[in-house]
Parts: sequence; C-alpha cells; structure tokens
Amino acid sequence: MKLVSYDGDGTLNPGVVLGGAVHDVAKLLPDAPLTVRGLLAAHGDDLTGLAAALEDAATSGDARVGDVDEVRLGPPIPDPAKVLCVGLNYRDHVAETGRALPENPDIFCKFASTLVGPSDDLAVADVSPKLDYEGELAIVIGKPCRRVAPEEAVDHVAGAMVLNDTTARDLQFNATQWLPGKAVDGSTPCGPALVTLDELGELQELDLVTRVNGAEVQRSNTRHQIFPVATVVSYVSQFLELAPGDVIATGTPDGVGSRLDPPSFLAVGDVVEVEIDRLGALRNTVR
Repeated sequence: MKLVSYDGDGTLNPGVVLGGAVHDVAKLLPDAPLTVRGLLAAHGDDLTGLAAALEDAATSGDARVGDVDEVRLGPPIPDPAKVLCVGLNYRDHVAETGRALPENPDIFCKFASTLVGPSDDLAVADVSPKLDYEGELAIVIGKPCRRVAPEEAVDHVAGAMVLNDTTARDLQFNATQWLPGKAVDGSTPCGPALVTLDELGELQELDLVTRVNGAEVQRSNTRHQIFPVATVVSYVSQFLELAPGDVIATGTPDGVGSRLDPPSFLAVGDVVEVEIDRLGALRNTVR
C-alpha cells in the first residue's frame, strides 16, 4: 500500500495510490481519520486489512483525485509528533568525515516544519550559502513502540519513504549542536509515498542514489548501514516511546558535497533527486 498526503485546495488530505492514481481516503472510508498519521494510529495493527478495504472501496471510482504524477503531494506524514535522524550510519560516510565509528546510533531531531513534499521547491537558499544534500531512507512507525528488542522492532514499523536531509553546513558547525543546520524550515523533502512493508519487503537491501543536476553524487545500499533499522528503532525505544506516524531518517552514505575536494554546495536553480528502490524518487529545485 502507498499512502500519501495530497494537496486539496491548500489542505493536505490522506490518499492512497491505486493503479497509478491518487484516491481520497475520506471518500473511500467515510469514518476514517483525516490524516495518514491518524490512519496509522487506527489501523497500525492491520495495515493489510486497511489496504484491502481501500482497494475494495475504490472500485466505484468516485474517490479518484487524479494521476499521481499530476497531483501535488506533500510529506506523507505532514504532522509527525517526532522526526528523529541517525547521523554517521554508513561506514564510508564516517570515513569521509574523519570521525571514529560510532558505538551507538547518533540521534538528533528535526521538526515537522522542516518537511516538504517530493517535488516542492527547496526555498532555503537565502538561509545558508553552504546547503548540502543527504539522501536517506526514512522509516515511519506504525504501532506504539516502547523498550522493544531488536528482533521485535521492525514489527512496529509501518513502512518507509525517501528523505533528503538537506543541511546548512555553516549553521550545523557554528557550535557543538547540529540542530540549527538540520532544522531549517522547509528544508527536508520526503515521500513521494509511505510504502508499507508488505509491499516494500526487506529494508536492508535497498539501493539509494542521489543526483544533482542529473549527475550522480551518492550511490549505496542500505545493507551498508552500521546500525540497521531494527537496531535503531530498538535503541530509541529504550529512552523514548515511539508513536504511530513518528519518522526516523536512517542516515546518509558518502558523497555529500561538503566532503568533496573542493567542497560543492547547492545553489539556486540546482535540482536534487534522491531515489530508492521500490520507494520512488524526490525531485526538488533549490530556490
């Protein structure tokens, strides 16, 4: 199942992608919650059943919004209670930063205000002259999760999406805390859909590619993560209860612009694409 939040006259509404088209969840299931996060909270224990109900209801065609390529999509989860990120989670990326391998996941936070849709403009160039890309796999929690073992952690994951952890490097390294560089409003594209695990399959076998103006700058596979998704979810759940709709970005591989020689940062007009197997692609223009 592919869940989206689509723009309906300025309001982001929950939708489901069926046959290449977005369908309005509220019309398919009139009693359903009015956000994707609400859907997860209500149906996280049986997303397969939810998918079947939505497909059955879509046969009438009354809920069709339009082709997925023609509908403006926002972040699949526009209103997460938590946006958590893992830093330094690929060995090659750790090596290019010159740091030692972490002994535990390095966790930092973003806010819901950072999130934008898969084709929205990155209107943040005036904030920083050192804007950098970071293509990442992000997972979304489907069921409440507190102090779970690694072998049980993925059972609490609803699915995954693509995320670009765009970073203002000058703000990131102005002090010891990364937050200013990581939490710029409107700086984090994600989507295009939340793809549930029953459709996605193995989380640790996904190819990831980032391109800037068509040129490949990052290529890796999630099998190279130092801390796989199960470890990350379990680790976070030991000190923080995770709730349906919470987002966790799982780190970027090597190739970020700030570590090139010479460094290369994003400029107005640059087009950044991040693509992951079976999840789709982001395509955002810097403004």
